[in-house]
Amino acid sequence: MRIAEFKCALKIASGKSDGNLFVKGKSVFYWLIGIVMAAIVIGAAFHFDYTMQNFIAQHQDRLANKVMHKISHFGDWPAHFALGLVLAGIAWWRGSKKWTRVFLAMLIALALAGVAGHVIKRATGRARPFVKLEEVWNAPHLGSKFHAFPSGHVGASSAFFAVLFFANWRIGLACLPIPLAIGLSRMYVGAHYLSDVVCAALLGVLSAFVVTHFLLFRPGPKRRAK
Repeated sequence: MRIAEFKCALKIASGKSDGNLFVKGKSVFYWLIGIVMAAIVIGAAFHFDYTMQNFIAQHQDRLANKVMHKISHFGDWPAHFALGLVLAGIAWWRGSKKWTRVFLAMLIALALAGVAGHVIKRATGRARPFVKLEEVWNAPHLGSKFHAFPSGHVGASSAFFAVLFFANWRIGLACLPIPLAIGLSRMYVGAHYLSDVVCAALLGVLSAFVVTHFLLFRPGPKRRAK
């Protein structure tokens, strides 16, 4: 009987191990697909930088210019941070632990994307489109005219609303036009290239994924069955 029980236990353990390996294999596969797709999107964005810049320059409009400047002004991180604080306060006041954590996670993702983007800006020293220089990429620079890559506005907004998308995809999808409008406005006013916006969006989504993994969707300890 003991030998039979031992063999049965080995089979169960083997089955669990195979299942875990299968899940891990699928996870690695999806990550590889995501990395390849992100690389393709980034490469295409850099390729069409000047095409998009020329297209926007040929379609300038006085009214659109005013609107885009307003969106660009109010689309920075302070407005997102204030909104997140208000929403977290309302959720806490109403006693919703779930949404309080979601809104706090949005603020943390916003901060994470902001810090990471600021470090990259200073390290790359990419000149903004309105700066007329032969060399677009320069040494690390403190001047804001050389902080084009990546877009801080888009990175912050993407991180902020991506957390909301991971928590509730319907609400997050409804808010998707906000970071899209901010990205378009930053290109329209000549502050960023297309690649600055695309890479900032990917940085924001990655920041949101990290924050949601550790703060929202991290599984707790399993209870042992009695």
